[in-house]
Amino acid sequence: MTVEQKQKVLASMEAARQNFAGSDAKFAMSLGINAGQYSRIRNGELERVLSDEKWISIARHLGVNLTGRPEWKTANTLVFQFITAQLEMCQRNSMSALLCDRADIGKTYTAQYYVRNHQNAVYIDCSQVKTKTALIRRIAKSFGVGSTGTYSNVYEDLVYYLKVLPMPLIILDEAGDLQYDAFLEIKALWNATDMCCGYYMMGADGLKAKIQRSIDNKKVGYTEIFSRFGRKYGTVIPMEAQERERMTLTCAAMIIKANCAAGTDINQVLRRTMGEDNMPSLRRIYKELSKEATTSAKLG
Repeated sequence: MTVEQKQKVLASMEAARQNFAGSDAKFAMSLGINAGQYSRIRNGELERVLSDEKWISIARHLGVNLTGRPEWKTANTLVFQFITAQLEMCQRNSMSALLCDRADIGKTYTAQYYVRNHQNAVYIDCSQVKTKTALIRRIAKSFGVGSTGTYSNVYEDLVYYLKVLPMPLIILDEAGDLQYDAFLEIKALWNATDMCCGYYMMGADGLKAKIQRSIDNKKVGYTEIFSRFGRKYGTVIPMEAQERERMTLTCAAMIIKANCAAGTDINQVLRRTMGEDNMPSLRRIYKELSKEATTSAKLG
């Protein structure tokens, strides 16, 4: 990695530090480095402190753009507003909520944006930590709690820390990928931190189907989990077809407008993101705008 790239990662580290309530040592731990390494980096010692692999790992964790492409701008869509308001409510009041909605509507982007801009909130991609042990260790690491000791010590330290930390929030994305033991451990963690920590569970239609099927089959724990998360499958996108299409098109157009170059035909880009269901793919917007930028650069 170049010095310029490392400086960019360091700038993101400093921004993230402002939203981290714990000590420098705990912040360093959340990034997978030790306090001494963090101190040296902050003092401008960027060479021979961390490996390139560790720099890249930190950049990925913080969402740092190292490609040289323009930074992605956030569009204030109805989806963004709705999820942000729910996250704020859960964090402020130590509440829990469940969102089960269509894929590719901006759930993950909104959650990650929220974490970057709010103190004591962590984002967990459950598809990467499907087991009980992996999940709890990842949550602990995200808060800067020791995550490499015995499982019982990690769990107890995490519970203690969540009880003393001001208004912590845990966002569990792709929760439908969690194994059964991990779901039960979420219930245990919720019980241990009741009224001390907010939780927000997100997923697509598969999460709703998994929870409902498990409840119908009387699988132990799922009725209790559903109860703790509000006994409601929250949605953002309207169920009625025309309203759903209108809202999705509006959100996609807003995202394109916020990120496209001057003079871009927004409707043309929007049409190129359409799938067979005549609905735009938000994931394709970035690719289409990247093509536009590459073409403009070549012409220039």
